[in-house]
Amino acid sequence: RQRDRQRDRQRDRQRDRQRDRQRDRQRDRQRDRQRDRQRDSQRDRQRESQRDRKRDRQRDRQRDR
Repeated sequence: RQRDRQRDRQRDRQRDRQRDRQRDRQRDRQRDRQRDRQRDSQRDRQRESQRDRKRDRQRDRQRDR
């Protein structure tokens, strides 16, 4: 009887640990993906702004001519 209870408790603990690990991994993956997406969007915005500036400069030069 006692042994059974011990075994049950062990199994429960293992299950809990597994669940925790999974949850942690998921959270980490999500965080990583978010960070990546943010970085990407920032890079894109920078590139676009650069392109816009370049275009504006060209337009200005043409107007000056």
